[in-house]
Amino acid sequence: MSDGRPEDPSEEDDQLERLAIWGDLDATPIARREQAEEAQPKSPKTRLDRRGLALKIALAFVGVWVFLVALAFMKDGARGLAPALSAAVDSPLNALGLGWLGALLVLSGSPVAASSLALFDGGSLTLEQSYAMIVGSRLGASFVVLVIGTIYALRRTRTGRRAPVSIGVVALTMTFITYIPGSLLGWGILASGVPASLPLTPPTVILDAAEALTAPVVGLVELVLRPDAALPSALLFLVGVGLLLASFRVVDAFLPDLGAGRDSERARWHVGTWTMFGIGLATALATLSVAVALSLLVPVVAKGYVKREQILPYIAGANITTLFDTLVVAVLLGGVLGPAMVLSLAAGVTAWTMVLLLLVYRPMRDAVFRFQAIVLHTRARLLVFVVVLFAIPTAMLLAGH
Repeated sequence: MSDGRPEDPSEEDDQLERLAIWGDLDATPIARREQAEEAQPKSPKTRLDRRGLALKIALAFVGVWVFLVALAFMKDGARGLAPALSAAVDSPLNALGLGWLGALLVLSGSPVAASSLALFDGGSLTLEQSYAMIVGSRLGASFVVLVIGTIYALRRTRTGRRAPVSIGVVALTMTFITYIPGSLLGWGILASGVPASLPLTPPTVILDAAEALTAPVVGLVELVLRPDAALPSALLFLVGVGLLLASFRVVDAFLPDLGAGRDSERARWHVGTWTMFGIGLATALATLSVAVALSLLVPVVAKGYVKREQILPYIAGANITTLFDTLVVAVLLGGVLGPAMVLSLAAGVTAWTMVLLLLVYRPMRDAVFRFQAIVLHTRARLLVFVVVLFAIPTAMLLAGH
C-alpha cells in the first residue's frame, strides 16, 4: 500500500491495537480506519429470537452461580492450606512476604487475609505482622487474573492474544500502585486509634444469602473433601479452580462474538472514569472477591466490549471493596483491633486512590500501559515478570532467617 500500512488485515489489526493500547494511546489510526469503514454499506443487524435470548439469560445466571460455588470451594480449600504457610514469621517484612507469596500460591487473597486475622486472634501474629500479611495478600490476589488470562489467550488465534494476558499485568501493576502507598496511610490511620472506636455488627443478611446460594453443593462436596486436612483441602481448592475455569466457558457462551466485527462496532461501551470506578466497587462487593471481579474483565475485554484504557478505574474500585469479606471475617472473630486493621487499610487505600484518579490519572494510565507493553513484548519478558513476582515475596519471607 502507498502509505506503508501492511497488506494483511490481521497484521493491521495488531498494529492498530499496539498503537492505540500498548503504546502511546494515540487513537488517530483507529479513527482513520473508522472513517473509511463508515462509507461502506452496513450489514443488516440480526435479532435474537425470544428462545435464544432466554437461553443466554439462563446461561448468565448459571455462570454467576458457578462463579460463587467456585469461590466457596477455593476459600474453604485454601483455609485449610493457609496455616501451613505461617511457619516462620519474625517481623512485618516476613509477614508481608508470607501474605504475598501465599496469595500467589493459592490464587486468592481473601483466605490468606482471613488466616492472618485468625492467627492474630490466636496470638500467633502481632498487630503489625497481621496488618502486613493482609497487605501482602492483596498484592498477590490479582495473580489469578494473569493465570486465567493466559489460559484464555491460549484458546484464541494468533491475533488478539495479548488482550486477555494484559488484564493480569495491568491488575497487578495497579494493585501495587494503590496498595503500597495506601497501606502506609492506613497504618497511620490505625495508629490514631479512631477505627478501633467504631462499633460493628456482623452483616448476617448478606452472609445468609451467599450461603443459601452455595451451601447445598458445597456441603455435599465437603462431606468427601473435608477442608480440615491438608490433602482434601488441596483437592477442594483444585475443584474450585476447575469450576472457575468452567464458568468462563459459560460466560463465553453468553457474550456474543465481537471479534469478527468491524473496529467501529467494537469497544463502544466507553464508560467514564468514575462510572467504571463505581462498577468496580459494586462488582467486587457483590462477588466478595477481587479475583472474580477482575477475572470478569478477561472475556469482556477480549471480546471488545471495553477498551483496556478504561479498566484502570474499575480495578481501583474493585481493590477497595474486596476488603469487605475480610472485614466480615474480622467482625465474626470478635475483638476490636481486627476490624480496625481492615477499616484502616481500606481508608488508606481509598484516600490514595482518590488522589491518583483526581490528580494524576492520565499520566498514571499511560505509565501503566507502557509498562505492560514492555512486559508483554516477548514471552521471555513475561516469564521474567512472573519470576520476579515470586522472588520478591520469597526474599521477604526468608529475610532474617
